[in-house]
Amino acid sequence: MEKTSKIYVAGHRGMVGSAIVRKLEEEGFSNIITKTSSELNLTDQLAVKTFFEEEKPEYVFLAAAKVGGILANNIYRGQFLYENLMIQNNVIHQSYVQGVKKLMFLGSSCIYPKLAPQPLKEEYLLTDTLEQTNEPYAIAKISGIKMCEAYRDQYGCNFISAMPTNLYGYNDNYHPKNSHVLPALLRKFHEAKVNNDPTVEVWGTGSPLREFMFVDDLAEACFYLMQNYDEKQFVNVGTGVDLSIKELAETIKEVVGFEGELVWDSSKPDGTPRKLMDVSLLNNSGWKHKIDLKQGIELTYKDFLKNYSVLAER
Repeated sequence: MEKTSKIYVAGHRGMVGSAIVRKLEEEGFSNIITKTSSELNLTDQLAVKTFFEEEKPEYVFLAAAKVGGILANNIYRGQFLYENLMIQNNVIHQSYVQGVKKLMFLGSSCIYPKLAPQPLKEEYLLTDTLEQTNEPYAIAKISGIKMCEAYRDQYGCNFISAMPTNLYGYNDNYHPKNSHVLPALLRKFHEAKVNNDPTVEVWGTGSPLREFMFVDDLAEACFYLMQNYDEKQFVNVGTGVDLSIKELAETIKEVVGFEGELVWDSSKPDGTPRKLMDVSLLNNSGWKHKIDLKQGIELTYKDFLKNYSVLAER
């Protein structure tokens, strides 16, 4: 990518898309195209076609998606499948039609089978049954990977895919019902601290193991791959380090300064027992994460406090 290349970041208001825009701007890229969902509905085939015809971007980061945690994934199953398929089908296809030089499709670590061996290697895709609670979202993301591969095979498109681990950081979603575990806990502990609550209830048993990556690290990895990686094989993007949800909760509790007790509601679902990415492909290609979990949570909490009055309304 040249500094003047026309780059379209789909989903620029989300946590991932906004981090990619920040990274591009830091690197001196000035010709970045963004559209809000009200300006461009990516599920609308004609609208996306018209946008690509008019703007003709040279590079595309496809970070737009309908996302949520265990609860949202399980409740809005049809919506998650439909909207994600429509978004990626429209953007990937029009990128081919309009001759985009390179596209990066961003997926999720939930594409892997529920009981796949750990850590998760890229070749474990489609070897067993998916986690039931987020199956529709996972199927959509797998379709996106396969679409990029198929368009590469049939049309010679340089479309690559990156599968991030669990993400957190600036511009996260703190909705009490529709957010992921780390931002949900951060908000819970903050509100409990403000209200002087004696306890905080946490879903599940605390035993599942999870990997978390600061979103600005992901943006660095995406930029690196867009500049240096041109292979058909999708790439895991993560830290290669995991911890239990109990350890995560205790770390967030410490950062926030909540002094009460944790209460575990074991009637609530744990989800996948363990989800750790094998990131050797990424590391061997020359990139490694920089920000450790506690440092990342501290940065995230500062951002949360700065924006809390707005976030609390969501």
